[in-house]
Amino acid sequence: MLRGGGSVTQRRRAGTPLLVVHCAAVTDSSQPARVGFIVSRAVGNSVVRHRVSRRLRHLVAGRLGTLAPGTDLVVRANAAAAGATSAALGAALDQALTSVCRESR
Repeated sequence: MLRGGGSVTQRRRAGTPLLVVHCAAVTDSSQPARVGFIVSRAVGNSVVRHRVSRRLRHLVAGRLGTLAPGTDLVVRANAAAAGATSAALGAALDQALTSVCRESR
């Protein structure tokens, strides 16, 4: 998870009941921010997992501009994310990103 050579300066994690965000700051700021998603079988069947993935992808796309260049982000959905609305997922994502960004300063 978020492995790299000596270029990773720090790793942070913040969680909510719906999701967990892992962030790694990379020293090479010439690279754009990258985001990965983990939606396990615990979230639900294939249809539910893909729906959660699509919602998270859409929510993160609108927030990519706020991430520093060279940031690696992993968003892991918890089982409760299956029944959450897009607004609830967005609020949880904002809360986790705010916490991760605040800690990395």
